[in-house]
Amino acid sequence: MAESTVQVQLKKGALEMCVLALLARGESYAYEIASTLASGIGMGEGTIYPLMRRMQDDGLVDTRLVESSSGPPRKYYRLTSAGCAALDAQQREWQSFTAAVDRLLGDGK
Repeated sequence: MAESTVQVQLKKGALEMCVLALLARGESYAYEIASTLASGIGMGEGTIYPLMRRMQDDGLVDTRLVESSSGPPRKYYRLTSAGCAALDAQQREWQSFTAAVDRLLGDGK
């Protein structure tokens, strides 16, 4: 069954915050992040790589290359202080938004 447009837009809107939250737990590489998001919220792998590039360009994450015994080096991402601040701000906005939606949905009952 195809996802609704609303569901897709909600996921896209929360994607950066979810990536920041994952990186707040510890550094990771893009494929690992994509796999976690795919199993957690059903986001496709193709959306992660452009987002990671943008977040790096925006100074939210730093990267380092780690040699791999089974292929090319992996690029690991970790939060910067700006990334931590962005996560805090986005979490506050998310909580405020979801509380407001919950109130509106509750008013209809």
